[in-house]
Amino acid sequence: MQSEKPYVNIAAYKFITFNDTVEKRPQFRALCEELGLKGTILLSPEGINLFLAGLREPIDQFLAWLRADDRFADLQVKESYSDKQPFTRMLVKLKAEIITMKNPLIKPEEGRAPAVEPKTLKRWLDQGHDDSGKPVVMVDTRNAFEVDVGTFNNTVDYRIEKFSEFPDVIAQHKNELDGKTVVTFCTGGIRCEKAAIHMQNVGFDSVYQLDGGILKYFEDVGGDHYTGDCFVFDYRTALNPRLEATQTAQCFACRAVVTPREQLSPYYVPGKSCPHCRKELRDVEAKAEASA
Repeated sequence: MQSEKPYVNIAAYKFITFNDTVEKRPQFRALCEELGLKGTILLSPEGINLFLAGLREPIDQFLAWLRADDRFADLQVKESYSDKQPFTRMLVKLKAEIITMKNPLIKPEEGRAPAVEPKTLKRWLDQGHDDSGKPVVMVDTRNAFEVDVGTFNNTVDYRIEKFSEFPDVIAQHKNELDGKTVVTFCTGGIRCEKAAIHMQNVGFDSVYQLDGGILKYFEDVGGDHYTGDCFVFDYRTALNPRLEATQTAQCFACRAVVTPREQLSPYYVPGKSCPHCRKELRDVEAKAEASA
């Protein structure tokens, strides 16, 4: 059913050999500008990753153009809707990786790790184990500040600050996950796809990626077994399990996530500061006094 909200927000990625990114970049940018789309497209030799928003017809025209390229004919897209344009500009960037892991041995195009569909995962979580009877452990591959906005119940959160830390961190905790079925997850599926492949490569024998990530889980299942919202990288900041924007915000100054409760603080000035900024300032002042 068509949403009453006019803006269509799409997120999609695909790992595929894409060696003509330099030639394609101006074509992507020109088309998006012509169609009035905004967002970010990452082009890499390992594939494409995009977050775009626009009105329904222009979005459909863009996808038809992209899928006319045989490499992207089967591109899967996740959609949500908003009352206004969530992005302020249109960027098309060339990157070494569409999601940085700094591990050249990880090549999803050559074979994915097993994926579990949202409805199957919900059933596993409902019953407390997978279909073979193994306990299920959810491993969040996102950055710590994203996890703080919301995550699956009882998830394993290693407090990573950037995705390239994941291989070292998971190696340190491998013994804790032995004998269990591990499901890696992230916002839209791209990070957990690389994470699951890496885990297979280093000896995990029962690891899955959540197909389509949290956003697809919300779309197919809702919020069962999940607490909070899902951080997204646009003005909406976070989506609830109904894929609606919430009152959560992000501080322009320090980039911290600011909850509705924290927005009641006198230190929260939209576009300027937040309670997290104040805490950082106090910490700096305290260190300066201690060393004086």
